[in-house]
Amino acid sequence: MSRIGRQPVTVPSGVTVNINGAEIAVKGPKGELSYRVPEKIAVEQQDGTLVVTRANDEGDVRALHGLTRALLNNMVTGVSAGFTKVLVISGVGYRAAKQGNDLRLTVGYSHPVDIAAPSGITFNVPAPTRVEIAGVDKELVGEIAAKVRSVRPPEPYLGKGIRYENEVIRRKAGKAGKVGK
Repeated sequence: MSRIGRQPVTVPSGVTVNINGAEIAVKGPKGELSYRVPEKIAVEQQDGTLVVTRANDEGDVRALHGLTRALLNNMVTGVSAGFTKVLVISGVGYRAAKQGNDLRLTVGYSHPVDIAAPSGITFNVPAPTRVEIAGVDKELVGEIAAKVRSVRPPEPYLGKGIRYENEVIRRKAGKAGKVGK
């Protein structure tokens, strides 16, 4: 049995789960998400928890067992608390600004880079060098954070660029100069 798949998903108060065949809809104070469960996986609601079971012990079904449980847990967490990714911008003159719902990055190019916020994602810029990306869908928050980071990834010599808040950039030494003459 999968160690992750056999753990029940606790459903907090204020979150409702509707199971309609293979379609699962989770609704909470922050929003609503839905997921279609694979064929050989079954989800039951028992005493305020969601229990995920599988039909057999084939390799692909075992993988889907843990995956389905993790996705359901992320859905319940997303609609109740939400997800946030924080990006830090470092470099002289590098900054971010919020324009309406969109994000404008000035990161050393000849033009500013605008990133549109898809539905369900909000940008927050508490400081010009700090960007917070929030939403209910963990996958979408991570995807947009990666898209923002890819505009100017951190470089290893000076560390300039856009990085995740707790990301460690391995720094390289610069030129060694002439030795031995």
